[in-house]
Amino acid sequence: MANQSYQPTIAGLKAFAAVAEKRHFGSAATSLGISQPSLSQALAALEAGLGVKLVERSTRRVFLTNEGNTLLPRAMSAIDAVDSFTHAAAGVTQPMTGTLRLGLIPTVAPYVLPTVLRGLGEHVPALTVRVVEDRTGPLLEALRHNSIDAAMIALPSDVPGMMEIPMYDEDFVLALPAGHPLAGAREVNPAALADLPLLLLDEGHCLREQALEVCRLAGVRPDMGPTRAASLATAVQCVEGGLGVTLIPATAERTETARGSLATARFDSPRPGRRIGLVWRVTSGREAEYRTLATMIADLVTESGAARPV
Repeated sequence: MANQSYQPTIAGLKAFAAVAEKRHFGSAATSLGISQPSLSQALAALEAGLGVKLVERSTRRVFLTNEGNTLLPRAMSAIDAVDSFTHAAAGVTQPMTGTLRLGLIPTVAPYVLPTVLRGLGEHVPALTVRVVEDRTGPLLEALRHNSIDAAMIALPSDVPGMMEIPMYDEDFVLALPAGHPLAGAREVNPAALADLPLLLLDEGHCLREQALEVCRLAGVRPDMGPTRAASLATAVQCVEGGLGVTLIPATAERTETARGSLATARFDSPRPGRRIGLVWRVTSGREAEYRTLATMIADLVTESGAARPV
């Protein structure tokens, strides 16, 4: 039976949340920057104080008990409240300071990070950015579990408990092998995708679904071969090798065509594209700070001309 006067420590709650996310004690300890014995001790103290078993561990796996699943959302809310208090206290005199754990999807990170990190370093030097690159689903899960603070993803996110602000719009560009008949074209009808071997990213990449949506809106069934890529860079290399064509975001065009073996073409208006925005937890209490950050990032990215402000 729980001691009614027991007050959980933030260390115990964070240990519980980390184990719930990672389902592995070693990985959970690493994510918190503590030793595994310290994590186990904090979790054990929490369970003893509550009088409730939260986590079960066998030789093969770690899983939450029914009680653990019930209490996890409340633990996350408590962690968010403490983090919000800490950030608010720091922001009273020094907003945009400390460490920001920023998630980015793989079709954004390689192409905007140099500009964004350099710009933030100049405008908000007291802010330290830690980058986490992953697909949309894992990034949203990391947000839910407080493993990251905010994420740059394609909108809409349509996830309860999250806030989002649009930052910029960018067109999709058709990537082609050098010498392709459509190379350099400025008004390609998306319906032309019906006659082109379209290379797609693996399941789980939002760009894959966006490419299929372009085809659907054009009323065509794309000619998809067996080749699929785990990254946009791999898809581009397959295009360069003559295996097909693919769609790339406009912010990626300069980087991916720098080698000189990739051609591009632009679609006819209205050009298909996507909207990139910043997403964070409603409970974080940092809306004003994140809106300022989103404006800074949008300005930095759109200055290149590859994207348009919303």
